[in-house]
Amino acid sequence: MRVSKRLLLAGAAAALAARRTLTPRYALSGKSVLITGGSRGLGLALAREFAARGARLTLVARTSSDLDTAAAELRGQGTEVATVTADLTKREEVERAVQAAMTAHGALDVVVHSAGMIQTGPLQDMTEDDWREVMEINAFAALRLVRAAYPHLKAAGGRVLLVTSIGGKVAVPHLGPYSMSKFAAVGLGAALRAELGLDGIGVTTVCPGLMQTGSPKHALVKGQHEKEYAWFATIDNLPLVSMPAPAAARGMVDALVRGDAEAMIGVPAAVARYAQALAPQLVADAMALTNRFLPGPTGNPQARRGADAESGVTRSNPIKRAAERGFNQE
Repeated sequence: MRVSKRLLLAGAAAALAARRTLTPRYALSGKSVLITGGSRGLGLALAREFAARGARLTLVARTSSDLDTAAAELRGQGTEVATVTADLTKREEVERAVQAAMTAHGALDVVVHSAGMIQTGPLQDMTEDDWREVMEINAFAALRLVRAAYPHLKAAGGRVLLVTSIGGKVAVPHLGPYSMSKFAAVGLGAALRAELGLDGIGVTTVCPGLMQTGSPKHALVKGQHEKEYAWFATIDNLPLVSMPAPAAARGMVDALVRGDAEAMIGVPAAVARYAQALAPQLVADAMALTNRFLPGPTGNPQARRGADAESGVTRSNPIKRAAERGFNQE
């Protein structure tokens, strides 16, 4: 039995190595790439990475001023950039963004869903509307984007990059709505991969761990606001645990270029994934133990943005502040 398992593992490893060796890389030079959430944070890091590989970009976000800032930077480096201000919860606005990419660049080869939202707080302080709201952005918006772009991606033999999270593999306490939406997004990526391959469209789902993107200040915080935000913003910028955004973006684009079905981004994400697969009971117990150390519920569903729940602890974090400056989050 042990020999059989070893042979199976060796065979699987050999098959993976052969696939990576024989599968041609997807060239990005000159390709038209649409990125949702591309004006700041991870989306901006991805835009920089695609630009460095010669792509032409269409950035989509809700705030025109953020888009202008990001586009000015990228154009200053010689990248062709179009921008679209859009609400991704509305189908017609997603379709308008796709059409804008076609108008600006004459084609649409790659769509990247990086836009997202995150809420942190005890389960008891979350409302049903909180769960629905995060599902709209993190899961349904991705579906809308792919559906709107489908004819163009089919014509181009294009690619889809869905940015999910290790939170779509391991549910973390105080991130319930976020985890549910990311589990849904991971499932969506797998379904799209299975079906769109017949049309020559490659789908890659990436599951990053914690990243230094400056995004906590835009999170919605519930419960004991300052305490809740303090643990969340601190762990999100913890050395060795969280990843610099440029490295994360590079890993994601590499996965797309290789044609991976799914990729864990960062060592902590990979460890968490395999721990969940091999010892789900142990992981569940660890998450329950973690919850004991987090701030308790208040019975008040009022939310604050992270920026409005800052304390001395979070304001003085140099890694957090550098990420905010570096990724258009100030």
